[in-house]
Amino acid sequence: MGVFDFLKRLNGSPATYQGQEVTYGPSLVHDEVLGMAPAEIWRTQPHLRTVVTFIARNIAQLGLHSFQRSGEVDRQRLRDGALVQTLARPNAKTTTYELVFGLVGDLALYDVAYLHFAKDANAPSGWSLYRLPPVWVTPMGGDAFGFAQYKVQAIGGVNAVYLAAEKVIDFHGWNPDDARYGASPVGALKAILAEQMMAVAHRQQVWQRGGRISSVIQRPALATWSPEARETFRKDWNSKFTGDGSNVGGTPILEDGMTISKLDFNAHEQQFVEAAKLSLATVAGVYHTNPTMLGDNTGANYSNVREFRSMLYGDTLGPVLAQFQDRMNTFLVPILDPRDGVYVEFNIAAKMQGNFEEQAATLSTSTGAPWMLRSEARARMNLPSIPDADTLVVPLNVLVGGQASPRDSVPPKSASALIVPAERHVKARAPQAHEDKYAEVVHKFFRKQAGVVKSRLGAKSDEDWWDEERWDGELSDDLYRLAVQVTTQVSAKVLDSIGFAPDAYDVDRTLAWLKEVSARSAKSINAATKAQIDAALAGDDPSGAVMNVFDVAEGSRSVEIAVSAVTMLSAWATQEAAHQVAGDRASKTWLTGGNPRASHAAMDGETVPLSENFSNGQAWPGDASGGSAEDAGCNCELEISVS
Repeated sequence: MGVFDFLKRLNGSPATYQGQEVTYGPSLVHDEVLGMAPAEIWRTQPHLRTVVTFIARNIAQLGLHSFQRSGEVDRQRLRDGALVQTLARPNAKTTTYELVFGLVGDLALYDVAYLHFAKDANAPSGWSLYRLPPVWVTPMGGDAFGFAQYKVQAIGGVNAVYLAAEKVIDFHGWNPDDARYGASPVGALKAILAEQMMAVAHRQQVWQRGGRISSVIQRPALATWSPEARETFRKDWNSKFTGDGSNVGGTPILEDGMTISKLDFNAHEQQFVEAAKLSLATVAGVYHTNPTMLGDNTGANYSNVREFRSMLYGDTLGPVLAQFQDRMNTFLVPILDPRDGVYVEFNIAAKMQGNFEEQAATLSTSTGAPWMLRSEARARMNLPSIPDADTLVVPLNVLVGGQASPRDSVPPKSASALIVPAERHVKARAPQAHEDKYAEVVHKFFRKQAGVVKSRLGAKSDEDWWDEERWDGELSDDLYRLAVQVTTQVSAKVLDSIGFAPDAYDVDRTLAWLKEVSARSAKSINAATKAQIDAALAGDDPSGAVMNVFDVAEGSRSVEIAVSAVTMLSAWATQEAAHQVAGDRASKTWLTGGNPRASHAAMDGETVPLSENFSNGQAWPGDASGGSAEDAGCNCELEISVS
């Protein structure tokens, strides 16, 4: 049974539809933009539609679960009953996802949403739930704190149905003028949406009415050309270099004195892209949503996107989820299931539990033992069952009074004990966040350097435009701080993995070396930049070439420097940590990274004593002693074995 059939049955008379206009009810504050109501704006404006749909679909996919609480720490998931059945099948034509999507979408667009519930003899649970579009609803009567009834009339419908307030759950936001209903967020977006709508109209006019000329051929002002010769040239040009001519894409040979000029439409100069980004960011801000989650990749990387995803169901959608749960638990649940302690809750845990590797590690540590049967693991990988796979395998190191978890390392020992397990293998590399931070620091340095150098070059004064002492000193200080952070974290991981306390690492022994390496790196980086600028100044377009030098430096070069530096520091710290606690009992193995150079691919798995160099002359990946051809862009790793 559809909602129209249900409303007709309540009214006792058939509804007819004649297509006439229906005036919206006074409960809806219509913030029109250029004569368009919120629903029409949503249909036509991509940024508003993107944000509203993003919020609605991410809440609708969660699913509503029903529970009964017993005491303070126990609760049971409900699998049957009127509440569970009604939420699983709201009515004959609507799924739970569709119902929640519609309600959340209404609330996002209008700041009000209506859910009607009524007994239904044809429903398995005896109840049905219906979403009432806000434009159908006119609240009536009541007092300053609530309405007495709701008039429901579909757009194009003639007959109206009057529903008692007790049969309608009213979700609404805050309105400073009236506590009974909210205020559409579209009102706060009038200016930015109007600007975008007019910008789109302008672009359409440019494409429709603007000249379609992409290039023009010019002749000297004093050149003579007969009409016949001009027509012959035009026909020859059109037949060869336009449409599907024989020389399209080729290089034309022009007559003496002719030049060709481009007259393309330039979107960059009219800042269409910047205006679109501003519009998306503003709409997202009004809805408290991070633009990165909506496709704006400005400043995005793996680390922060992962954190934004975690924030989505907390700071962004959490308040909306709480609002829906509170209204339903207060007004709907007691009617469908009057037992004490019964409530509904969105299944946020399914979205917050992380990937399988993270879940497995957390559960193993939390339970203090393995938690999955071999038969369950095989089923997860779609493999056939095997005999004796339904027992839980518990390693011998996980016993009462032993380690708390199979993931725990061997109990820490002091550096002076020099007692190492029979044999341990470990490789360590600084987390991706360190590479991101390294690239960010180098990027900022290049940006500051670019501003100073460009300013001095533009002044064309006698002042020396390159301050070698300043640049080497500032960059060296930045790189030194990063080097200490990276090596300290990597060394702690190495020592923990081979059975030593992380504080066994003596960082003071490394500071002088790290300072020297940082100074050499800074000097090398700045020397390369200076050489590139010198070459640019000797070219035909010095200004543009210098700008390009710093554009590349702030972009791909910063990332390449970060990858090489973190590779070198991680490998060195791995070796240094093992050297400090294990000495001659440690050996090292070269492990190639992704897309290695041929010489490094040939070394994959090569093992030498800790104090010796590998066959390419390097002591570790990224070691500059092997020559720039060996350490530049290297992302290999070092594995330490202690026996």
